[in-house]
Amino acid sequence: MTELSPGRGRALLAAAVTVVLWASAFVVIRTAGADFSPGALALGRLASGSVVLVALLLLTGTGLPPRSALRGIIVSGVLWFGIYMVALNWAEQYVDAGTAALVINTGPVMIALLGGLFLGEGFPKRLMAGIAVAFTGAAVVGLSSSEGAATVLGVVLCVVAAAAWAVAVLVQKPALAHASALQVTTGGCVVGTVACLPFTGQLIGEVVTAPLSATLGLIYLGVFPTAVAFTTWAYALARMTAGQVGATTYAVPALVVVMSWLLLGEVPGTVALAGGVLCLVGVAITRWQPRARRGPAVSPDRDLDADPA
Repeated sequence: MTELSPGRGRALLAAAVTVVLWASAFVVIRTAGADFSPGALALGRLASGSVVLVALLLLTGTGLPPRSALRGIIVSGVLWFGIYMVALNWAEQYVDAGTAALVINTGPVMIALLGGLFLGEGFPKRLMAGIAVAFTGAAVVGLSSSEGAATVLGVVLCVVAAAAWAVAVLVQKPALAHASALQVTTGGCVVGTVACLPFTGQLIGEVVTAPLSATLGLIYLGVFPTAVAFTTWAYALARMTAGQVGATTYAVPALVVVMSWLLLGEVPGTVALAGGVLCLVGVAITRWQPRARRGPAVSPDRDLDADPA
């Protein structure tokens, strides 16, 4: 077994921090969403995260990102920090935290699909089979509830969020070649905050009436799953391929199910859980690589299973 280099080990640790904090976000959104509307929750989360990130940027003397990274920062900020967060908050009013995490996890499959469309990576049979299985799972999750249309709406919103995430990753990756993880994350968070400013009136009104626990949950979302987790994500993405770092998020649904069971007392139903498993199986199919025949030795630093950048 090849030992991890220090740099790759740090990248994997950063990805692990991201996974745990993002899993906790699904649970906190579920609870805080009872007192904050989707747009207000997104704006409060992003504003809190922006304060922390800008402060870190100033304290570390990192400075503003170069102009060459601005397009990726702006696009990923609108899509991931803006549209993604509003869609996810809205979705969790219709589906439980575990189900939301399971459907959102079709995002890495979308990343592979968009890579085939725009990066010349093609459409291997394994990729297409995985997409078919994953989206079948999403459909099963959506149709599993007796509430019918409401749950389908929740799943559709999760798919919208996953699509926004996928496109954002494709434009964020090149930006990280020109700017640091902190610069890219701070810029994206500020852009997302500006995009959500139309919800300012809702946020002010709801903060006044919300219990302290809900407001603290909103601040937690901004500081940890946003400021910390998006920075550790960008750090890992700068040092690993999009496919590799995306694969680490496959652990999120399992963590969310455990957290929501322990903290909220909610677990997806049997059929919904089966659909979620199909989502993960579909993702696994896209990642599966046949065992290579023994051949010439390769450098220990080369990852034979790495996805194209």
